[in-house]
Amino acid sequence: MSERAIFNKKNVLVTGGAGFIGSHLCDELIKDNKVICLDNLSTGDERNIDHLLADENFQFIKHDITKPIDLENDPSLQKFKIQFQGVQEIYHLACPTSPKDFKKNKIATIAANSYGVKNVLDLAVKYSAQLLHFSSSVVYGPRKKDNKKIIEDNIGVVDFLSERSSYDEGKRFAETMVGSYRTHYNLDAKIARLFRVYGPRMKLNDSRMLPNFVNDALEGKEINIYGSKNFSSSFCYVSDIVDFCTQIMNTNKTGPYNVGSDVDVNVTKLVQKIIKMVESSSKIKYQEERLFMSQLPSPS
Repeated sequence: MSERAIFNKKNVLVTGGAGFIGSHLCDELIKDNKVICLDNLSTGDERNIDHLLADENFQFIKHDITKPIDLENDPSLQKFKIQFQGVQEIYHLACPTSPKDFKKNKIATIAANSYGVKNVLDLAVKYSAQLLHFSSSVVYGPRKKDNKKIIEDNIGVVDFLSERSSYDEGKRFAETMVGSYRTHYNLDAKIARLFRVYGPRMKLNDSRMLPNFVNDALEGKEINIYGSKNFSSSFCYVSDIVDFCTQIMNTNKTGPYNVGSDVDVNVTKLVQKIIKMVESSSKIKYQEERLFMSQLPSPS
């Protein structure tokens, strides 16, 4: 395909752009680009992007990623001249990630990790766009007893028939598709494997670890840790994730990249710090690990 003309700014597509991480990515990309935010709002929230809707260089499209994507015939995108300029970059985050509603979203999750990824890859091929696919540390499987940090060439072990395999094995299959499209179509497609991320716009009542701790401490409730007193995890602030991902888009290395903090934090000590900070009367209770709250590995 011949090189397309770029009118003033790049056209950048962010799938899952109304989600926690996606919306922060939109905030950064809009500074220098025209941004198309695509999200079906199944686990994202339009409030995350409300402040961007009036920007002439931003457009929100409500769309299910598992359905074919036609940007050229969407009236709201005429201002981006996609039929002439195409799309230069794609950041693909769209996938249901709600721990609370994981079982309800199981089929939608496997569809997003298969049909959804294929639709995005086909779009990248059509426009010769650079692609960054957001994967997850779940591709490595549960943390091993030796507690060693994970490097990218670890192939991991995942139970592909477990209750959460639509996400864990789904993310592995999605990476296979990205790698296959890269070699077959000579596509500039990169993979970022995210570890635990936190920051503003995390849903407060979605059964995620840090919001749960803070909410329960503020209300003086018993704080449940799903693991033992030795349970530890790494936590990476969302702005650090965004900085890294926008920088690697224009490198010539495809990854996969582990993206997260290499510092393990003892979760009991973290909860004790939260209790102290908010002057809470909450007590800690240890529970058995549960779906989507398992001990994930930490990056090296």
